Amino acid sequence: MKCKEPDQQLKAPSKSRLKFAMSYSCGKDSTLALHKMLEKGHKPVCLVIMVNEAAGRSYFHGADNAMLQRYAQALKLPLITCPSNGADYQESLETGLMKAKSMGANAACFGDIDLAQNRQWEEARCKAVGLLPCFPLWQRKREDIVYESIRLGYKCIVKSIHQARLPLRLLGTPIDETALAAMRAAGIDICGENGEYHTLAVDGPVFHHPLPYQIGGTSSSGDYAFIEIY
Repeated sequence: MKCKEPDQQLKAPSKSRLKFAMSYSCGKDSTLALHKMLEKGHKPVCLVIMVNEAAGRSYFHGADNAMLQRYAQALKLPLITCPSNGADYQESLETGLMKAKSMGANAACFGDIDLAQNRQWEEARCKAVGLLPCFPLWQRKREDIVYESIRLGYKCIVKSIHQARLPLRLLGTPIDETALAAMRAAGIDICGENGEYHTLAVDGPVFHHPLPYQIGGTSSSGDYAFIEIY
C-alpha cells in the first residue's frame, strides 16, 4: 500500500489495518486499487461514488443508479452516492467522505496512477475531513496495471471511447489481448489514462458474484461514443 505521509492528526495507528472508504469509479483502475487494499488486509467500509446529478449516472464511467446498487450487492459494501452538478463536486465528495468517516473509516483509497494534480486534489479532500489518503497503484507502469487486471481475472467492459482514437467495434467488449492489440494499433496508452476509453468492471476476485448486466445500443456526444450497459 502506498499512502501519503500523513499529517499528525491523520497518522494510521501503528501496526494496524486501515478501515477505508473506496472512492470507486466502477472502472478497472479503482477495482484493482480495491483489490490491492484487500490484499494487504485492510478493511473496506464503503464505496463512495460521484454521481452526475443531471444524468443520474456515475461520473466518467456512466453507471446508472440501478447498476450502482448492483455494485454494492456484488461487492457486499454499503454505497455512499455523492450527487453533484459539477460546480459543487468538491463539497459533494467531502460530504461523502464525512459519511464514510462516521461509518468508521480512517482512510480513503483512490485508483490514481501518476497524475499529480489529481492526487493533490484528492489529498486535500481527505485532509479537509481527517482521512488518510491511500494510492495503492501510484507510480506503477500503466501497462503493468492493465496486464495485472487481466491476469487476476477481472472482466472490464469498454463503456466509452474517444471516437477519433479508437474504433467503435471496441464498445461493449472486454479488455483482453484482442482489445489491447487494437489499442496498440491505434497508438494510444492502453491504460486509457489520457481519456481514450473508460470501462465498467463486472467480475473478478473482489466481486462476491458477477455483476449482472446487459448490453444495449450506442450513442455519441462530442468526441465520445458510448454503449449502454445496464
